[in-house]
Amino acid sequence: MTMHSETRPKGWNEIKTNDSWAIFKIVGEFVNGFEKMSQIGPCVSVFGSARTKPEDPYYELAVEVSKKIAENGYGVITGGGPGIMEAGNKGAHLAGGTSVGLNIDLPFEQHDNPYIDSDKSLDFDYFFVRKVMFVKYSQGFVVMPGGFGTLDELFEAITLIQTHKIQKFPIILVGKDFWGGLLDWVKSTLLDKYGNISPKDIDLIHLVDTPEEVIEVLNDFYEKYQLSPNF
Repeated sequence: MTMHSETRPKGWNEIKTNDSWAIFKIVGEFVNGFEKMSQIGPCVSVFGSARTKPEDPYYELAVEVSKKIAENGYGVITGGGPGIMEAGNKGAHLAGGTSVGLNIDLPFEQHDNPYIDSDKSLDFDYFFVRKVMFVKYSQGFVVMPGGFGTLDELFEAITLIQTHKIQKFPIILVGKDFWGGLLDWVKSTLLDKYGNISPKDIDLIHLVDTPEEVIEVLNDFYEKYQLSPNF
């Protein structure tokens, strides 16, 4: 039903926005991101909580995973902030690999970590632009324990692959204790009880515990498929 002007909430017509002008800023972020990211080469995105402290075992595991990724010829992309993101960039840096940070302007949590290559630090105001960069230029997602943002990235990637909007790439969950319950629920509830997904959708996800298993999944996949941007 169309809402006629006389039935709109009081003051609605007086609201002024700059929505049309925001398009230019959005386009600018896309252009800058595409130009810089297209020059970097094959990378793997490492996701996880910004709240994970350096003394947390998952922080050190993310460092080791990212070192292995870099040692095997991939760059590492993170969200550029603290926690698991910092650990991912640190691992790539320690291995002498490419270390990319896609920073987002937030009122809390987010600040650049010191392990990003100086020429590979990008800043974004818009989450959706940043997420496009993660998906387009990643050859795989390595998902460490995290919160809502990590889950958002994980399920968006699964959805895009499931609907054939992007090419298939490895999605690797690291930490069976953390992720096992979620995967059990996906299988028992989404698949078996309600049939909201297909059995083959489960095959998109790999659950591992060690850096060696992460590399095994990546290498096995790219023995069969060509490295390339995802759309």
